[in-house]
Amino acid sequence: MNYADKNIVFYDGDCSFCNRSVQFILRWERKPVIYFAALQSDFAKDFFAANNCPEPDLSTFYFYSNFLLYSKSSAAFALIHFLKFPLKIAYIFKLIPICYRDRLYDAIAKRRQKLAKHFCIVPSKDQISRFLSTTENK
Repeated sequence: MNYADKNIVFYDGDCSFCNRSVQFILRWERKPVIYFAALQSDFAKDFFAANNCPEPDLSTFYFYSNFLLYSKSSAAFALIHFLKFPLKIAYIFKLIPICYRDRLYDAIAKRRQKLAKHFCIVPSKDQISRFLSTTENK
């Protein structure tokens, strides 16, 4: 399966905060059109290399959509379009200059390991095919 035209969230698979974020996205997405890949996975490594992207930073959230790779706060705002109504209102914060948004992002990312303890994603049978980190989904 070709994933070039898919919407993919890349996240730190060893981070409880990041895993909670993925669970949040699964709960609030409008339609099941978002795929997920841990940055530590072979899929992510191959994807970043094949698209001539620098090696991913584990403290950065990436979102690939419409053949573009977004990072940090820009990734979050690109993702908002795929979420249900009440969360779409958060798009107004895009008016804040990116330097300030990413500074806040970096502050949270620096403390992400302390913000959430011991959480692992357990996808449902319907969701498992959207996780690209496993061998059978490559």
